[in-house]
Amino acid sequence: MNWRKRVFDVVLACLLLAILAPVATLIAAWLLVRQGRPVFHVSIRCHAPGQVFGLIKFRTMHADPGDRGVSGGDKRGRITRDGAWLRASRLDEVPQLLNILRGDLSFVGPRPPLPEYVNRFEPLYSAVLRNRPGLTGLATLVFHRHEAALLAACRDAGETDAVYARRCVPRKARLDLIYQARQSLWLDAVLLWRTLRAILAR
Repeated sequence: MNWRKRVFDVVLACLLLAILAPVATLIAAWLLVRQGRPVFHVSIRCHAPGQVFGLIKFRTMHADPGDRGVSGGDKRGRITRDGAWLRASRLDEVPQLLNILRGDLSFVGPRPPLPEYVNRFEPLYSAVLRNRPGLTGLATLVFHRHEAALLAACRDAGETDAVYARRCVPRKARLDLIYQARQSLWLDAVLLWRTLRAILAR
């Protein structure tokens, strides 16, 4: 990551944290009352092959110690009522501003993958993760709804894994590599603006 992109990330993250801190505090208090502990969910993700970090989100599901893999239709029943709203508004991802300040994430880049998929598709992710993972990105904007529809139709963890590996990983990687080839602060600003518009449109 070049220093201009990192400065952009840090300045914008600090600004948004200052604005959203009261909102995040209210959400945390609301979840504590409604769902109990833990308020946050930390998912282990990769920012490079063999390099993992804890991706922080507000908890939107009932806890399951055996949880693994991406979320598909098989996990629909675990999403809480409050969690469904947080996911739709993407407010569950506000804590990831802390990941950006720590240097785990950028605002724009490929979404951070689970280690099991990085291990399975290491050559592919070695190329994709030359960019620091992001809060949003080209693949998120272009493919997210189609991915959600594909995975929502899955009935169990095995089917979810197979569909994600066969139909989602290659398409998202192709878009991430297009972004990588054209990356600039101007493109980042455009993708952030389009992400904000998509959220507000919901």
